[in-house]
Amino acid sequence: MSPKESTLLKRGSGVLLHISSLPSPYGIGDFGPQAFQFVDFLHEAGQSYWQVLPLNPTDGVYGHSPYSSHSAFAGNTLFISPQEMVKEGWLADADLDSPPFSGDAVHYERVLLYKKALYEKAYLNFQKTGKGHPEYERFTHDNASWINDYAIFVVLKDYFNGALWSRWPIEYRRPSIEKLHKFAEVNASQVEKAKFLQFVFFKQWAALRKYCAAENIKIIGDIPIYVTDDSVDVWRHQTIFKMDEEGNPISVAGVPPDYFSATGQRWGNPVYDWAQLRKTGYQWWLDRTRHNLNLFDIVRIDHFRGFIAFWQIPAAEKTAVKGVWQPGPGDDFFHALKKEFHHLPGLPIIAEDLGLITDDVKEAMVRLGLPGMKVMLFAFGGDIKTHPYIPENYTKNYAAYTGTHDNNTVLGWLTKDAGAHELKNLEKYFVHPIIPENLPWLMIQRLMLSAADLVIIPMQDILSLGHEARMNIP
Repeated sequence: MSPKESTLLKRGSGVLLHISSLPSPYGIGDFGPQAFQFVDFLHEAGQSYWQVLPLNPTDGVYGHSPYSSHSAFAGNTLFISPQEMVKEGWLADADLDSPPFSGDAVHYERVLLYKKALYEKAYLNFQKTGKGHPEYERFTHDNASWINDYAIFVVLKDYFNGALWSRWPIEYRRPSIEKLHKFAEVNASQVEKAKFLQFVFFKQWAALRKYCAAENIKIIGDIPIYVTDDSVDVWRHQTIFKMDEEGNPISVAGVPPDYFSATGQRWGNPVYDWAQLRKTGYQWWLDRTRHNLNLFDIVRIDHFRGFIAFWQIPAAEKTAVKGVWQPGPGDDFFHALKKEFHHLPGLPIIAEDLGLITDDVKEAMVRLGLPGMKVMLFAFGGDIKTHPYIPENYTKNYAAYTGTHDNNTVLGWLTKDAGAHELKNLEKYFVHPIIPENLPWLMIQRLMLSAADLVIIPMQDILSLGHEARMNIP
C-alpha cells in the first residue's frame, strides 16, 4: 500500500547538509558568507532543496545533538555569523582577528568560549548604539509566546549552575507569573542579552532563507517529535506531559526490543499527555508547527509513528523492555493541523517512517496523504527484487535518500558495515563487481531514476567520503 497523491512535493532533488558542517573560520558552520555560497552552489548545480537538521540550541550534556535541546522554539546561537554582526555594527573587524580554529571537526567547548566573548561585545554595542532596537522590539513582541520564558529559563539555568530545572527550589519549579517577572527585573541585563541573541539568530536566518527563495531553493527542516525533560517547554507546560509534582517524568519515550536490541531503546524524553493536549486543541503543537513553518518550506517530523502509537516506559525502568504501546492522537491531531493551516495547498510535512513500521502507521499515511521516506542503504539485507527500499519499487509520494544523518556514508557502509549477504546483493543489483569509490554515484544515479518525487543526498556521499565523515552514530 502506498500513500495517495500529495500536492506537497514538487519533483526535484537536493542536498542534506547541516549548518554546523558548512566551512567557517569561526569553529562551526554559521549563517555567514559560506552559507550563501552554498546556496549558490545548489542553484548552479540545478538543485531545488536544502535539508538541514533541527536549528534549536544544543548542549554538551547531550553531546550537542540537535535532537536534544532545551527549547523547541529557540535557535542555536552558535550558528550566528560574526561577520554578519560586523555588518550590523555590533562588532568591529578587529574583534574577528585570528580566530583560533583549524581542522575538520567542530570543537564545541572552544567555540562556546570564543563566541561567548564575541556576543558579550556585540550585546554591549547593541545597548550603547541603539542600532536595530526598533526591529528588536518588533521581534520580541511577535515572539512573546515563547521568548520571555526561554530567556528567563537560560538565565535561571546559569543562576543554578546548570542544574536540571526539576532540581531547582520549588518556587522556581512551578513559578508564579509574579515570581518570573521579579526574577526578570533583577536579572534584566542577562535576560535581555538572551533575547538579543535570539533576535540576531532569527534575523540572520531570515536573510539566508530569503536568499534561498530568490535562488528557488526550498529549505527542509526537521522537528523531533519529543522534547528534552530539562527544557523550557516541559518546565512551562508541565500539564501536557506525564510528569509528577516534583517535575520528574512518570513515563518516558523509546522503542521496544527488536532484532537490533534485546532491551529496546530507552530515550528518556517525557511522553505527551495527549488527552490533555486534545483538550487544548493541541495548542502547543500548533504553535510549534507554525513556528517551524515560518522557518522552513517543508518540515520532516522525526519518529512519525509516535503520533499513531508510542512506546511508553515507566521512568524508573533502566531499559525499554517493560514499556507498553499507547495510542497517539492519530488522525485527530493531523485534522487539527490541516484546519489550522488550511491556507496552505497541503500540509508541508514529510513523515519519517523508517524502521519497523506497523500496518496502522502505513494506513494512516495513506489516509493523510503524507510523503514518507526511503533509504537506499537499507535495501540490501533482504530480497532485492521485492525490498521496499530498492529504487525500482518506489512510488511517487516519497523522499528518497542514499542515507540520512544517522547512517554511515555510502562508502563507510561498504567498507565498515555491509555483511556478506549485503555485498552479494549489491553486486547482483549493479550486475558487476563494485569499485568502492564509484558506489556513492551509482546509488545517486539509481535514486534519480526512481519514481520518488524527491531525492536528497547527504553531502558526504556527493563527495564520496568514507566512515570518517559520518555525521552521527545513534
